[in-house]
Amino acid sequence: MHKLLEKIFNFLYPTFRDWGMSRNVASYTSLIFNIAILIALAYVIYYVAKFILVTLTAIFAQRTKTKFDDYLIQNKTTRYTAYLIPFFFIYKAVPVILDKYEYWESMFGKIVGIYIVLLGLWIVRTIFNSLRDYLKQKPEYSDKPIDSFVQVIMIILWIFGVAMIISTLFGIKRGELLTILGTLSAIIILIFRDTILGFVSSVQVAINDMVRIGDWITMDKFGADGDVIEINLTTVKVRNFDNTITTIPTYALSSDSFQNWRGMQKSDGRRIKRHVLIKSSTIRFLNDEDLHQLRKVQLITSYIDGRQAEIEKYNDLRGIDKTLSLNGRNMTNLGLFRKYIMQYLNDHPGLNKNMHIMCRQLQSTAHGVPLEIYVFSSDKRWANYEYIMSDIFDHVMASVRYFDLEIFELPSTLN
Repeated sequence: MHKLLEKIFNFLYPTFRDWGMSRNVASYTSLIFNIAILIALAYVIYYVAKFILVTLTAIFAQRTKTKFDDYLIQNKTTRYTAYLIPFFFIYKAVPVILDKYEYWESMFGKIVGIYIVLLGLWIVRTIFNSLRDYLKQKPEYSDKPIDSFVQVIMIILWIFGVAMIISTLFGIKRGELLTILGTLSAIIILIFRDTILGFVSSVQVAINDMVRIGDWITMDKFGADGDVIEINLTTVKVRNFDNTITTIPTYALSSDSFQNWRGMQKSDGRRIKRHVLIKSSTIRFLNDEDLHQLRKVQLITSYIDGRQAEIEKYNDLRGIDKTLSLNGRNMTNLGLFRKYIMQYLNDHPGLNKNMHIMCRQLQSTAHGVPLEIYVFSSDKRWANYEYIMSDIFDHVMASVRYFDLEIFELPSTLN
């Protein structure tokens, strides 16, 4: 091809000189004419390449089952490749048409070479973007930080691309250029600090499976509480439940504490862990009249009968004087209320019976005795979970009075 171009363009110089032009005029006229022909041929090659790579490829992509070629079309990979082919032709033709003009040959050669490098990097970028879009449609890759990996690869390629451009522009050997960049590594690290930290964090996040796209995370430091919608090299985007978007530095995921709710979402239930404060002054032993009244509560009728028979047997065998309630064994209103709540929780249709169900007493405080409910709702959806939890505590707070108990409240100030 080089010899063919040389024959075509060198033919024009003696032709113009034969028309009676001076040597310099004929030379420059031949140069301009050669450049015009070169541009015309480049346009022809571009339109041919565009027809083959864009039009025919689009038709072919519509007939294939895979979607990868569709993403190549959407990201304009074939269009940019069509631009690249005529520039390769120009790059090869410049030494021929500017053979007698060393300065202009060097200048145009560098310009075209730099453009080819930039266009090549852009084509590679569109290919990786297409691969990213394609993998995101796969269920096994939909929650992976693919954006981060693509950005890391492109940063490495851009570093080599810039090195090639500088080498081409100033005539520096690539080995020497890399040595210079090595000596400037401290400045490079300072400039690309966030990028480097983001890269390391992205690798840690991916390897340790700390966060996936679609995970619900809570990070109070950044005010994030919602679903992860994007993970890239420098930032993680979280769509909060009020539909605002919080942007978190990627490296913060490995340096700061955050809460990932994925385990809960994949488990068989969502935990309910909340307590009410019982006034300690209302806790007391139950007498026969109290027990007779509480036997009307159907959930604990059989328990009261069985428990009372056990207590009476114990006290009779030891001759306990029951004229004072403190003597021997007795039931308390708080203990019986705790048993009632356990029965109520076991019958509640919204709880997972295969997971922990507890109603426990915690360490007493200055505000009363905490009675904590520790269960798991079978429905993990936020609205339904809140409904189940509220339903349980509505019942708890309404039922304490039947056991002659009170919930602690700070006294209101009346003017």
